[in-house]
Amino acid sequence: MNARTGTSAVGLGLLIALPFVTPPYFMHLLIQILLWGFIYTAWSMMGRFGFVSLGHGAFMGVGAYVPALLWNYYGVTPWIGIPLGVALSVLLALVIGYPCFRLKVVGHYFALVTLALSQVVMLSIVAARDVTGGSLGFTQRAVGHSWYALQFPDKRYFYAISLVLWLGGLAVWRAIDRGVGREALDAISEDEEAAASIGINVMREKLRVTVISAALTALGGAIFAQYLMYLNPETVSGIAVSLQIVFAAIVGGMYAMLGPTVGAFLTISLNEGLRVAFAANFIGAANTIYGVLLILCIIFMPRGILGMLERVGIRGDRTKPAATK
Repeated sequence: MNARTGTSAVGLGLLIALPFVTPPYFMHLLIQILLWGFIYTAWSMMGRFGFVSLGHGAFMGVGAYVPALLWNYYGVTPWIGIPLGVALSVLLALVIGYPCFRLKVVGHYFALVTLALSQVVMLSIVAARDVTGGSLGFTQRAVGHSWYALQFPDKRYFYAISLVLWLGGLAVWRAIDRGVGREALDAISEDEEAAASIGINVMREKLRVTVISAALTALGGAIFAQYLMYLNPETVSGIAVSLQIVFAAIVGGMYAMLGPTVGAFLTISLNEGLRVAFAANFIGAANTIYGVLLILCIIFMPRGILGMLERVGIRGDRTKPAATK
């Protein structure tokens, strides 16, 4: 067993033990960090290859609302509703992704298209207020402890679900990072024309990573909605959520596997700290500070916090004197 494997095993053991020693409030924060870390990791699967999407709030919103609406109005279990929500998000990703990639809509043009998608989904949710509750929000029908309804008053159940989900997201990230398609995606991010000239199916590779990212984001949104039992278009969809996802992934380090999770820890801690410090005295403080930090991070830490730490570590190793024989 090498040092990295040993460290991973110890870290996993600590995560498994946390529910038994953590107070309810901090358990609530840990669940959110894991869920948002999973969603941010899903976005980074696209962002790290230069496919900057500002519309992941749309996928999260669809994934959150579909199972909730099916449960409230038709009694359909989330075990069916969640896959349907994920499938609808994948379809939405294909509807947007295929024409964009076919017509070579790239860079900031692609980002603007996805940004519009996010806003369209949010406005649709608000407009259908007779069904979704609109801007007032939507509360799911509670039935107490139930595996059928995927509702658990005891937070430890959702902590376990969130932990499994987060570990699964890391596994998918690693599979993409170590898979045979990694080189193809890197080549596409550098120059699509050159990648196509050497036989890479640009359309297929871009759609593949887009579909995976959208599906995981929708899944994270669905579990997040099941945990909170309350949906609001401003908190699970729209431009604000999309920008939050981008901010956290970039600041944490979208090129490192745990970077988005570091971003989740930072954003949740910042949001809670500001809420306690300012209460209602400084409305919008979180978004203001998010924006300032994002600008500073892009200028001084383009590879995020973990990327900077890795770079400092590499420099430190290079400056060490060679061992004498």
